[in-house]
Amino acid sequence: MKQSTKKKISVDDAKPEEWNNTRWLQQEKREDLVNNPAHYNKGGIECIDGIQAMLTKEEFIGYLRGNSLKYRWRFPYKNGIEDLKKADWYENKLLEVLGSDG
Repeated sequence: MKQSTKKKISVDDAKPEEWNNTRWLQQEKREDLVNNPAHYNKGGIECIDGIQAMLTKEEFIGYLRGNSLKYRWRFPYKNGIEDLKKADWYENKLLEVLGSDG
């Protein structure tokens, strides 16, 4: 069995630039947490598509509006700009759904 040559690093012992270069942190940075978070794309279907399939169009519109409001409401207190981008994502999805009426 091959042993890892990388030393384990603790946030308590690392310099800021060392901690920022840790493998798991780099992976987290690469993941698009707004448009395509990996935790919502398991089992071969996007979570949002499954939700849409289970709801009526009217219910799905309410779901999208509610999520947009939630992210706009909490942005100053939780994730800032990321939450505003999530709200935008839900509003764009809402426009897509409303636009499908022709």
